[in-house]
Amino acid sequence: MQSSALFINPTLNFPQKISYFPPTNPHLLQNLPFRPRLASSSSSISTKFQSKMFSSNSGDGFQTLLDYIGKEGEDVGDDLVVLIAHLQYACKRIAAVVASPFNSVLGKQNKTGGGDSSVGGAERDDPKPLDIVSNEIILSSLRNSGKVAVMASEEDDVPVWITDNGPFVVVTDPLDGSRNIDASIPTGTIFGIYNRLVELDHLPIKEKAQLNSLQSGTRLIAAGYVLYSSATIFCVSFGSGTHAFTLDHTTGDFVLTHPSIKVPSRGQIYSVNDARYFDWPEGLRRYIDTVRQGKGKYPKKYSARYICSLVADFHRTLMYGGVAMNPRDHLRLVYEANPLSFLVEQAGGKGSDGKSRILSLQPVKLHQRLPLFLGSLEDMEELESYGDVQQKVNPGYEV
Repeated sequence: MQSSALFINPTLNFPQKISYFPPTNPHLLQNLPFRPRLASSSSSISTKFQSKMFSSNSGDGFQTLLDYIGKEGEDVGDDLVVLIAHLQYACKRIAAVVASPFNSVLGKQNKTGGGDSSVGGAERDDPKPLDIVSNEIILSSLRNSGKVAVMASEEDDVPVWITDNGPFVVVTDPLDGSRNIDASIPTGTIFGIYNRLVELDHLPIKEKAQLNSLQSGTRLIAAGYVLYSSATIFCVSFGSGTHAFTLDHTTGDFVLTHPSIKVPSRGQIYSVNDARYFDWPEGLRRYIDTVRQGKGKYPKKYSARYICSLVADFHRTLMYGGVAMNPRDHLRLVYEANPLSFLVEQAGGKGSDGKSRILSLQPVKLHQRLPLFLGSLEDMEELESYGDVQQKVNPGYEV
């Protein structure tokens, strides 16, 4: 892995606790020249957020990510709390780098420094400089946590063994959508967390690192993504619902804004690059033709929304319903499809490769690719009913 000369101070992993803003008394808000920033225009979500915001038992009116998962909240266990604390810190660092006016300098320094696309064969994309920086930020934070045995990343050919006694395994795409950085299009980090398989401890490091990283998605204990956009949103599930926390830049805390997300059972949006329409199989073309004419099981015409940033397209689908998809063998099972499928299932939706449940698939390679369909339960069932939705013609696309 190429060094980016990035230095991280491990003592900064827990931001200093400072006073919350805005004030917790809602009556004080009336005379101030601002209003609370809500994470969604949905009235139901806004109501939930306001209720949570002003009735929290924490005393300051908010519930932070670490409060939520601590002993007075979900109580996910001390080890996992420490890991999440370091992971959220890493994502704050990435958010700052992505938003920096100087990140374009990285792209101009050593155009070939991002890696050789021949390295790792066709299974890996040619990493961009910000991919490498983001990878190092996450790896450094996971090392500092002392809780991670192995990290498997899109940016590394093989998993990185960190420590023998770490209880967890982390799989990650450190910066999804990095090719969109120069256009200021939303990007994101995706991660999944497993327990270390202690029964493999006797094996050589390379072998046990690989096998720990290739666990089935059904064994995930937590998964999430961080969206870097107009807001920085940390969306996570520990197996009991999907919850989103928005970064409050005045305090440095991720604050609960979307508790217990439920993806609508049906949406009115499909997300796919339909410039590839003529490469699609007949079943997928019939499905898209049907729903956008309003002739499907839902009698309204669907709209297309496509960002070409997996985290952004998935986040919108989670909020509004519908289907986000890439029908060709392109997205990675281990660190993209599995974590996002875990999240959408915990929100009442479905993740599929067009035929089978994603979480039921057994990975055989770290960078294994597959088609991916994520979204509302009824939309997904209707899509799969068309049968032939996986794109087998894959000429390769240069963007």
